[in-house]
Amino acid sequence: MSASGSASRKAAPIVVTGGSGFIGTNLAESFLAEGEEVVILDNLSRPGVEQNLAWLRKRHGDRVHPVLADVRDPGAIETAFVDAKAVFHFAAQTAVTTSLADPIADFEANARGTINVLEAVRRAGRKAPVIFASTNKVYGALEDVRMLELDDRYIPASEDVREHGIGEARPLDFCTPYGCSKGVADQYVLDYAKSFGIPTAVLRMSCIYGPRQFGTEDQGWVAHFLIRALAGEPVSIYGNGKQVRDVLHVDDAVAAYRAVLAAIDRVSGQVFNLGGGTGNAVSILSVLHEIEKLTGRPLETSFSEWRAGDQYFFVADTRKLENRLGWQARVRWRAGLRHLAEWLVEHRFGGAPILDERRRVTA
Repeated sequence: MSASGSASRKAAPIVVTGGSGFIGTNLAESFLAEGEEVVILDNLSRPGVEQNLAWLRKRHGDRVHPVLADVRDPGAIETAFVDAKAVFHFAAQTAVTTSLADPIADFEANARGTINVLEAVRRAGRKAPVIFASTNKVYGALEDVRMLELDDRYIPASEDVREHGIGEARPLDFCTPYGCSKGVADQYVLDYAKSFGIPTAVLRMSCIYGPRQFGTEDQGWVAHFLIRALAGEPVSIYGNGKQVRDVLHVDDAVAAYRAVLAAIDRVSGQVFNLGGGTGNAVSILSVLHEIEKLTGRPLETSFSEWRAGDQYFFVADTRKLENRLGWQARVRWRAGLRHLAEWLVEHRFGGAPILDERRRVTA
């Protein structure tokens, strides 16, 4: 279907830009499973995402409305938003490395693409809520947060940051073209609530992982490491692997996005940090070690130079999301990692017996 087919829908749909991507597909599935009509607006540029769209269409038939268009083209996307009752905006250029190689293309996708979406919603006149997928990179490299280096990880010297993570009150400090373009988009989304009365909210995400993720070296590192390990291929690590991130299973991410939409009347114009929190804070080395346990064999690893803007430590302080909306990260990272590994074995490796069945994770 094209954007021009929007008039044939029976009910006001939910629009998910980048809806064939990893998080977008999981979010769309959650609404489709409840009988909603969902517009999937995607240019299918990311390898593998056409499989996600085919999966959604097979499961939900004509309640999935694909609009194969690019958010950089306002004329191509405008009619997709005409009768939208809510918009989740995931469409983006997602890699720091790509932004450094082509800053203009990064800006066009992330900054201009976002304002195109906002303007399409504004012109539709329905004031549909817009919930935006931002990034922890808007906080910069956190170079002023003093770190302690342990054997396998960095931890902040500050006891408060160790206990709670980085909160939304942290000043913005855009770093790398990717951080700039996503940061610009982040601020435009918030401003459209102030300037135009469109209900908006921003979720600044940490590392999300889970089924239907086609991770690459530049983005989606948890899935990328698992794919390489399951294929028996070496893994390249940028930096020393002691970087700490709070990984979050996609089921918990979907629950957060849905909670924000459900409460949009009282949280419009606000930003929330979204990640696994301190309970799911792990170093890259820890994740690699757990992958070795899952596969029952050692990983061949190599180390390269640090990448621009890479944070030694980022753990989201999720107390605002928890206190305002009652959300919690429920999937523990070891169980979630096993879940993703099992999905990859079934859907990418044909069910081959390449996991160590002695390493069943139950929590």
